[in-house]
Amino acid sequence: MTVSCHWHFSFVTKARCALAAFSISRADVPSIRYPIIKNMVLQSLKNCLWPFCILRVPKACFRSTASGGLIIQSVSNDVYQNLAVEDWIHDHMDLEKQHILFLWRNSPAVVIGRHQNPWQECNLRLLRQKNIKLARRRSGGGTVYHDLGNINLTFFTTRKKYQRMENLKLVVKALKALRPQLDVHVTDRYDILLDRQYKISGTAAKLGRTSAYHHCTLLCNADKFVLSSVLKSPYKGLKSNATPSVPASVKNLFEEDPSLTSEILLDAIAKEYATQHQIDHHITLINPADETLLPGISNKTEELQTWEWVYGKTPKFSVSTCLNMAYKDSVLDVKINMDVKNGRIEVCNIDLPEHWLPPGLYSELIKSLTGSKFCPNETTTLVTTLLRVCPQDDELHSRWNLLCDNMIMLM
Repeated sequence: MTVSCHWHFSFVTKARCALAAFSISRADVPSIRYPIIKNMVLQSLKNCLWPFCILRVPKACFRSTASGGLIIQSVSNDVYQNLAVEDWIHDHMDLEKQHILFLWRNSPAVVIGRHQNPWQECNLRLLRQKNIKLARRRSGGGTVYHDLGNINLTFFTTRKKYQRMENLKLVVKALKALRPQLDVHVTDRYDILLDRQYKISGTAAKLGRTSAYHHCTLLCNADKFVLSSVLKSPYKGLKSNATPSVPASVKNLFEEDPSLTSEILLDAIAKEYATQHQIDHHITLINPADETLLPGISNKTEELQTWEWVYGKTPKFSVSTCLNMAYKDSVLDVKINMDVKNGRIEVCNIDLPEHWLPPGLYSELIKSLTGSKFCPNETTTLVTTLLRVCPQDDELHSRWNLLCDNMIMLM
């Protein structure tokens, strides 16, 4: 079996530089500073060497691995593909024979829990502007922001062996092994806190009939500005029984120690997992788009991207708000009340000023919105179609556009 190691010229170069730096003689450095420089060089060398202690093995080993444990890492940064891998392992792997640790990272994405409301949890308009993906996972829990500065870990076991707290303690132990000075601990809410106040890891789980998985995040060097911006809902007047997220102050491990890269953290956790489960320190790289390796994975990936899954699975909610519309020299208050079920408008009432719209056009608007997706694209298409049958009246068109633009802002 061929084994691919993370060994290349840049590593050799870094190691040589570190050793060369340490070749300074005691005569060149005041004795009081010599131990400091020595420690700095040794730490630098350790950082160079660390990622190469874990071997990456080819994907062929994925399904043929004997009983025991398995560590796999996705080569994809696509949130839908990586969530599909979780589903595939949960549905197809025999977890009685082997437990699995799945390592993965995503390009910018917001991931909501199975029973959450995306309008309540995040700024959908900003996601669309920044081209950030929105995904709904199959586990419960709250909403999280992912980018390449965030690590995701999924622990697969049988339901009987499911131990969320032990998994988190493993992560903490790996962090302590890397940097003993880090003040990290697991809370009763199954979060990992840094310095007793900053959340660096959130957690969620799915418990099946016989199988289970627990996944958690780990903030290494995520974009905190984007994180805080997209996880702030601008929508008012929403009433929902969906599971709400619990806000928390967050911090990157990189802020505490800039030498803690995602790669070093991933390998440290893999090493600790391998040690605790008495398996080889090998990470199997897999491609979530490989149908020969993961038969049926494409269907799972496609389903996770559908509007029906991402938005349509939102628990029933209502919108009750007042639009303050500036028109000519006045501000009009327009009350909107809507019930939304399965992501579609079930009931729609718009309290317009008298004579704002012709009665027939108003009726057509309500009729068209009822049953439609609570979605700016679909609503834009509907109102554009209705506008074509409006009388050619500039003032009427102006009123119509103002109302529709404000309604779309609710979505």
